[in-house]
Amino acid sequence: MSFGPSPAGFGPPRPPAWTPPTETERTLAEARARGDWPAYYDALARVRLYYVMSRESYDAQPDRTHRTFARDPRTGAERWELFTDGMLPAPRPDLVYSRASLRWIAEAWNPRCPPTIVINPGTPCELPLPYGPPGTTDWSRTAERIGAAPSTAMRLRALHVGGALHGPVAHGLACGALLCVSNGSLWNALAWHGSGYDGERRRLREWWGITNRAEWQHHLRNLLACEASSSVWEFALSLRRTIARDFGGHVDTGYWRQAVATVIRASSEGSTVITEDGVTKTDPRPASETEARIEGVQRLIGRITRYEARMRADGILAENRYVTSVEAWDLGRASKMARWGLGARFATLPETESAVIRAGRAAALAYRSWADFSTGYILGRCLHFDEEEFGDWYQDMVAAHRILMSEAGSPWLNIPFR
Repeated sequence: MSFGPSPAGFGPPRPPAWTPPTETERTLAEARARGDWPAYYDALARVRLYYVMSRESYDAQPDRTHRTFARDPRTGAERWELFTDGMLPAPRPDLVYSRASLRWIAEAWNPRCPPTIVINPGTPCELPLPYGPPGTTDWSRTAERIGAAPSTAMRLRALHVGGALHGPVAHGLACGALLCVSNGSLWNALAWHGSGYDGERRRLREWWGITNRAEWQHHLRNLLACEASSSVWEFALSLRRTIARDFGGHVDTGYWRQAVATVIRASSEGSTVITEDGVTKTDPRPASETEARIEGVQRLIGRITRYEARMRADGILAENRYVTSVEAWDLGRASKMARWGLGARFATLPETESAVIRAGRAAALAYRSWADFSTGYILGRCLHFDEEEFGDWYQDMVAAHRILMSEAGSPWLNIPFR
């Protein structure tokens, strides 16, 4: 089926010996090859696009837009080059990108802009398009009709060229797959651009308070050491693990609560510790402080058991299983933090790879399977954010879990956990 001549005089190309990196480039190349421009525009309007920006200008004025235009190598005419995420090169300190929707591209036009935008230049899905006021071209009308690109759609996406699919790096990347699926990002993209240089800087600043390399390193170390989350969560879960090991598996919730009270009271009575400096005695804690701590941990046990009951009802936790640890919450975020740091240029690619591998190895020591890892991550996320509302913080992860445990291309079905 044909829709007439290609924009700017481009005709259907000869089939190239080329493997599209992702399904996006495949869809664009196929639409271009058959001259189906409505399908091309539709696909383009449903993904995020990247363009080169000036890092120096952004660092000086982060609240402004900094577009960098290029020259057509054949004609020398100025043009605005746009790329889909599968076509981006490995991050470099001197080359950074910003991310936008096709609708934003259309609305960002002004008379000083070049007359042409070019999608994925130099590839079989390349297409030059006229650039003018919003609504004046077929592609801008498509962008307006579709609206903001659903880049955060819940789906499993992979980089089939240039992305790890097996081995230690892929295993570590898969530890961050829940969040990748939830955000519709490429789960195995080690050379991370994410939401663009400006978007990754903003993410780290707003969510983590990270504004420089030293702060990024500090948070990454804490995540890899599983020291970023509340130690009380792990105390409660580790005590249940001990009881389960001593008593054959099943742990009565009432007994768990009682054991918490016993352990906390015993540790609050004061003790004698032998160190290199000699004998040190610790004073007993006040009874009111001890009882308040007991009450707090017992409330936490109630939250944990209610989340587990909901996970069993939703089919992501087996009837005879419970969450053994929430270290996955830190390790999954470590896998992502390594990549966020690269996108923000606080990290190098070798540093990111090393951290991702460490996250995967730590996960394999702490859990027995991807399913166990997943429920640990979900519980940690919910204890951190959800407040027992069972809202998006919970529901999004349940949906991502189901995708990763069922779709044929899932790393959790193709990469051994241990």
